[in-house]
Amino acid sequence: MLDIDLLRNFVTFVGIYALVIYLIDNLKSLILIVKSVLEPFFLPHATTSLVEKYGTWAVITGSTDGIGKEYARELAKRSINIVLISRTKEKLENVAREIETDYNVKTKYIVADFSKGQSIYQSIENELAGIPVGILVNNVGKMYDYPEELQKVPEQVIWDIININVGAATAMSRMVIKQMKVQEKGVIVNISSGSELQPLPNMAVYAATKSYIKSLTLAMQHELAPYNIDVQLVTPLFLVTKMNEFSSAVMQGGFLIPDVKTYTRWAVFTLGKSYETTGYWVHGLQYAVTKLVPTWVRTLVGSRLTVDMKADYLRSSLKGK
Repeated sequence: MLDIDLLRNFVTFVGIYALVIYLIDNLKSLILIVKSVLEPFFLPHATTSLVEKYGTWAVITGSTDGIGKEYARELAKRSINIVLISRTKEKLENVAREIETDYNVKTKYIVADFSKGQSIYQSIENELAGIPVGILVNNVGKMYDYPEELQKVPEQVIWDIININVGAATAMSRMVIKQMKVQEKGVIVNISSGSELQPLPNMAVYAATKSYIKSLTLAMQHELAPYNIDVQLVTPLFLVTKMNEFSSAVMQGGFLIPDVKTYTRWAVFTLGKSYETTGYWVHGLQYAVTKLVPTWVRTLVGSRLTVDMKADYLRSSLKGK
């Protein structure tokens, strides 16, 4: 005979367990972001500087625009010397000059086009020889020109996305790990995207590369923890940044869509304090709410969103003509 009280207790236990797991898994980013921002004010003597924790040099890929440039500025503000890596020499020179003037730190720049794949990495490694890299920010990334079905995206764009979004983070991480092991400290920051949360029709390859970044990062955390090397996954949602220029709605910004300067200021606060974060408190809330919805629903919503973005882009392009 079925024991109703036993069944009721079991269902209650399962419900409480599921709620606790959800809260821990999906609100930890928001809680740690707020904690990271407030800690220096309430516990100033308990806070270890990034220089003390990781060293005096940081390498940032994709560092002449957007999140990469702002990471470079925020780390330089904390007295860390910066190696800038990007493909345009003039932009690199300008950002390096700007950082040295504003923050009185050393800079070095390396010209590299990550879309070229394997051939560029030996040159980068040669340029980094002798620099005690304590922080690596794998930021460089490429998005579609606008949302489109896989078959209609130019083949070269597909290879560029794979080489830049997958290849760069993998190869650059592998490059610095040996030295970080010798130093017995360091941190690798991999910039992902909210598109990792579900398959994303009409941005299928881009979203897939970000799922790769998440998987790579979480695996590296376990591999490198015994060597006192941190690996952080940073998952921004929509930002006002060059990568999203195809969407006029996103570029308008707003409460849910911060500019990159605001976003990065918050994200850097979490460095060394949180190993998986959205980087920004509002994005932490969005992430938690999004995870309440089944993956198949998120995929349908994402499909509708990218279709609307494509239509918006094409209308704007026609008006421009």
